[in-house]
Formats: sequence, C-alpha cells, structure tokens
Amino acid sequence: MLKSIHPFDQSVIEEFPLHTVHDIRAKLDKAALAFSLWKKTTVKQRSEMLLHVAAVLRKNKEEYARIITWEMGKVISEARAEVEKCAVGCEYYAHNAENFLADRMVKTEAKRSFVAYQPIGAILAIMPWNFPFWQVFRYAAPALTAGNVGLLKHASNVTKCSTTIEKIFHEAGYPDGVFQSLIIESSSVEQILESPIVQGVALTGSEIAGSKVGAIAGKNIKKSVLELGGSDPFIVLDDADLDLTVKIATQSRMQNAGQSCIAAKRFIVLDAIKDEFIDRFKKSIEALKQGNPFDEQVTTGPLARVDLADDLDKQLQNSLKHGAQLVTGGKKSGANFQPTLLSRVKPGIQAFDEETFGPLAAVISADTDQEAIALANASRYGLGASVWTKDIERGERLAREIESGSVFVNSLMRSDARLPFGGVKKSGYGRELHEHGIHEFVNIKTIFVA
Repeated sequence: MLKSIHPFDQSVIEEFPLHTVHDIRAKLDKAALAFSLWKKTTVKQRSEMLLHVAAVLRKNKEEYARIITWEMGKVISEARAEVEKCAVGCEYYAHNAENFLADRMVKTEAKRSFVAYQPIGAILAIMPWNFPFWQVFRYAAPALTAGNVGLLKHASNVTKCSTTIEKIFHEAGYPDGVFQSLIIESSSVEQILESPIVQGVALTGSEIAGSKVGAIAGKNIKKSVLELGGSDPFIVLDDADLDLTVKIATQSRMQNAGQSCIAAKRFIVLDAIKDEFIDRFKKSIEALKQGNPFDEQVTTGPLARVDLADDLDKQLQNSLKHGAQLVTGGKKSGANFQPTLLSRVKPGIQAFDEETFGPLAAVISADTDQEAIALANASRYGLGASVWTKDIERGERLAREIESGSVFVNSLMRSDARLPFGGVKKSGYGRELHEHGIHEFVNIKTIFVA
C-alpha cells in the first residue's frame, strides 16, 4: 500500500494498493492498443482534446488545488496557481502543436524532400511531488498531442494527484489507455522500461534517480529526457534595484517552501551592497507567515515529508559547523522548517556545494562581476540562474557566461511553456516545453522523393 499523508499534521489522507505484475502487464497492453489508434488521429483532433483538458482543469480548480495541498503541503494559493498554469500550458500546445509538428520542406535535388514528425509509442513519465500537477502536464501535453500515449509513475506521496490526473484526461474525452497512472514502487521501473511498448522516458527528480533511470534507458536503447537537481545562482550586482531584487529573491527562494529545482539557492552578491542586501533580505524573510497551508494568510507551508525536513536540517547544521553564519530562522518541527537565511557561505560548505531543497537561502559575497560568474559556475548543476542589474547590456553579457539551461535578467527564474526548459551538467539533458519539448519524443523522419 502507498499512503498519502498530509505533511502539516501527518494525518493519513488515503491508502492505495500497489499494482501487481499482472496489473502492469494489462496496462502496458492497453497502452499498446491505445497507441495503435491514437497515432492515427490528426494533430488538430488531439489539440482540440487538449483544450477540453484545460477546461476541465479550470472547472475543477478548487478541488484539484485542495488535493495538491493535502498531499504535498504547498499553500492553497500556490496550488490554485499550479492548476491554472497547467491549463495555460495545455492551451499553449493546443494552439501551437499543428505548427510545431507540420512537415518541414527542405530544398534538395529531390522532387520533394521534407522532415516529418511522427509519434513513437508509450512514454513513461517518472515525476516528483513538488509540483505534482505541473510536472506531469508539461510532459503530457506535448507528448500526447504529438500522438504518443502516456504512462505515469508519480512520487509515492502524491498518488491521489496521480490518479486524479488520469481522471482529468478521461473527463476530457481521451480514449481509454491514452494516459494511465501506475501505482508502483521504483523497483518496477526497469521491467516497464524493458517493454518494447515503452519507447521513451521523461524523469524529473534527483541526480541519483536520473543516473539510474538514464542507465536503464540506455541499456534498452530508449530515449530519455532528464530534468534533475539545481543549485541556481541569483547574482546581485552593485547597481541592482534592491527593492525589486529582495522582493523576487524572497519569492524565488521561499515559494513552494523552497521545494523547487529552479528556486534560487545561492545568492551571490557584490561586496559593495552585500550588507544592505542581507539586512533587507532578512526582514523580508521574517515577514513570511508559516503555518497550515489551507490558511489563506499563510505564505509558507511545510516540507512535503518529515525526512526531507530532517535532511535539510542536517545540511544546515553542517554548514554552520563549517563557517556559515545563521542570520535568521533555522528551527524545525516535524515537516515544518522555518524560512532560513545564511551568510558567509563559500565553496566547501554544504549550503554552497549541494542542492538545498527547502526554505534555506545562502548568501555568498563576490568582489567583481567575474568572481560572481566564477562562483555561479562552481557547481555541478546548471539548471537555472538570474542576474540583477540596472544595466541591461551588463546583465545579458554575464547571462551568456553562466553555465545554465536558463538565465533570467531582472526576472524570476521560472518554467514557461513558451520557452525551452532543461539543464546542463548534472542538471540533466533534453528539453521540455516550447517546440523543443514536443520534438523530444517523436521520430524526426526524413522523407526524400526522387
């Protein structure tokens, strides 16, 4: 059995029996049958279906938001925003898929030569709990609209979200088997990836999980897209607008209780404004209200599980032991972790070297722009980053030097369906969203007619 537990008070929400080997086989067979029919539909037909999904999401937004908050603990306003983001993402692909998947003519000596984009089969998604709806829809919207079918292995603590998403596709009118939720443990992933019915895997999760799944996919010659950890640098230059910068710094680090791969984690600040930035950042963090995530006045909910809070506390204590200074916060109770700010952080300290998945911000000082870039790049991760300056040319110049899949200048780093999303280095490979995302799981086929 898998248990859904409310992180705020550890109450059990619901229990789910695991799928048996027979159940898994039946779902794979259903996926194969569904693909044989679904791939013959037109992109226009699939796009219209995706608009139905967006409508269902909006119609039942409050219900879905409450399920998200119950299972993983994010504050209810953020849960509503997540459901809305899923609807917007579906609409983006519904309106653009025909163009993204249209044949591309290529001028050669042939009478006709072109590139066609065709579906490949069932795509397995292994998804995390931190954005339990958005992570799924940003894979499913392009993959299904390209003509593939989906199998979802969600994080075990958000199984209610997983089964609810399957119901959403059914309510929107998708044929049986086009999208299925698998209630399984990680040990079942390898047998599913070995099936010839499954032709690709998309994983969002930890570096360790990505390494294991990537190895299984490689062994079976299956396409994989991995979006893994991040330790995003937030570079504050000496001419930054501190009112705006501190406001977004707080949002970027503390939204979703800090549980985001692309949350700002390392705040690299030029010495000339470091003290003022820390003072303002401290006050902004201390103004947050932590508590029951269903309370509309609460800004910060609990972490999704008690063990995650314990892990973050270990990183905090180790960082303090090796020279970091506690500016504010640092207390833990169950899964509730007080928003925390550290200063005097540098390479060799865990808060710099590791991904901290929770409401813990680390300030690092730099003398010059180039030292700030060197510190930003002194990480095995490269998912997102931001630069803050009134000099746009300076910001863009530094953005080009940062080793990261995305860099935002004077704006909150975020995923957006209109832009490709993914990382470099240990943050993974492949891209989600935009046109690049829908092309990850298709056969990019050359057709040459002499």
